Amino acid sequence: MPTRIVLVRHAQSVPPRFGEDDDDTRPLAPAGLVAADELVSRLVPYEPAVVLSSPQMRAVQTVRPTADALGLPVVTWPELREWEPGLLPTPDWEVLYARSWADPSWVYGAGESLDALTRRAGDALARIGVEYPDVTVLVGSHGTFVSRALIAVGRHADFDSWRAMPMPAIYEVTA
Repeated sequence: MPTRIVLVRHAQSVPPRFGEDDDDTRPLAPAGLVAADELVSRLVPYEPAVVLSSPQMRAVQTVRPTADALGLPVVTWPELREWEPGLLPTPDWEVLYARSWADPSWVYGAGESLDALTRRAGDALARIGVEYPDVTVLVGSHGTFVSRALIAVGRHADFDSWRAMPMPAIYEVTA
């Protein structure tokens, strides 16, 4: 039996501040905290044996209520973190993101290309499959990471589907 991986995009977070590096401690917004609690009834039936998460607070906060309900710890893996595009949040950030989606090899400054993120996501999914064979693993992460993880396993994702992805969102893949 392959490892079933339940990817969860974090719930609504406090927006990043324009012109400043994104903060790993940026939390969920009040509505996001409510949504994280509401996810418990949707995620517990998957019966995950392990709960992994990006180390970024908004991802951890999204899966923690489910982990608590299951009596499991949230284990953070740095490779599950959001895309690091090298861009500061700005009012025109979507234009720059669209450019990255149009050319996934494009890198801004010292950032990470979407191609590199796809490799990172694929490697993370493969590691999950090796370390947690034949069980279900719940993974809290981020929209761009989840989109590129879907691409890494041969599923469709593009700029439009990424923009339309709800917060939170749940996707199931195998490794």
